[in-house]
Amino acid sequence: MTAPREVPARRAARLLRWYPAAWRARYGDEFAELLMAEFAEQPRSWRRAADIARGGLLARLTRAGLAGHQPSSPEQVRAGLATAACALAAFGALGVAMWAQLATGWAWAARADAGTTIAMAAMSAAVLLLAVLGLLAAVPLAWSAARGLARRSARRVLLGPALLAVAGAGVLAAGSHHFAGAWPGTGAHPWAQHGLVPAGAAAFGWAATLSVSAYWAHPAALAAFPGAEIAWMAVSPAALAAAVAGVAGLVRRLDLSAGILRYEAWLASSAAAAMAVFLSGACCWVLAEGSGPGLFHAGVIDAGSLAVMALALGLAHRATGLARKAAPGARPR
Repeated sequence: MTAPREVPARRAARLLRWYPAAWRARYGDEFAELLMAEFAEQPRSWRRAADIARGGLLARLTRAGLAGHQPSSPEQVRAGLATAACALAAFGALGVAMWAQLATGWAWAARADAGTTIAMAAMSAAVLLLAVLGLLAAVPLAWSAARGLARRSARRVLLGPALLAVAGAGVLAAGSHHFAGAWPGTGAHPWAQHGLVPAGAAAFGWAATLSVSAYWAHPAALAAFPGAEIAWMAVSPAALAAAVAGVAGLVRRLDLSAGILRYEAWLASSAAAAMAVFLSGACCWVLAEGSGPGLFHAGVIDAGSLAVMALALGLAHRATGLARKAAPGARPR
């Protein structure tokens, strides 16, 4: 026989799943007691369920740094930076895959249309800027992580994300370097004739994003690939996800100074601007030049990538905007 409190408790637990785990750990027991008291007075109420769902989604957005704002809130900044890093990773994986596709076509084509040339210049400049910004952001984070790991009190909290970030980045870098030799642009026209991107960078980008492929929808064609290449197509997204999860975990857990938080928020905002430049170039190619025949043709996967990249850019812009406002010492706007 079911205990009198068991059914209301299960209902309360189901409703509390709308909220993030950290919120439930802090407020869950108290909120569950309030819900069960309400169940006794009013067993069913769609308005109550809707309010809980709305509040839970808002709490999740706040946890991700996409909603809410507390002046000079380091937690808000860290949450926004972590979300921006995840959005940038998704944007970068799809964007670099598109850029490498265009670079392959450029390597074999004798000439490109003006629209494709402009698009390639914008995308290449944005990729270079994002790489520089990523390096500038990584240095203080790596230094802060090393100092934190040197303290026994913080080591238990930071060691897991640090190992995850290093392992994921290491696997992605090593695998991309290994498979870069199979770049389809190898042996084409000398890259120096085009003067935009070194062949090594294009090959590395192609290998790193080899998993972004329409071949997943064509198993027969995919089966013709070498087994090692198929395995890499499956492993590389997991390596990227591990690296990003580790970085996001470090950002959330590191005790960063106010100056570093402002610096990282500024870099993240600059990265969002570079993402916008890249997306503009990609749209220029896909919508104007990519419909034509030949190596510069844009497929369905490119159109889908544009939609996901636009969503990632919106998330990054929102997260970095709130992070800059919440950064300690930021000027009110």
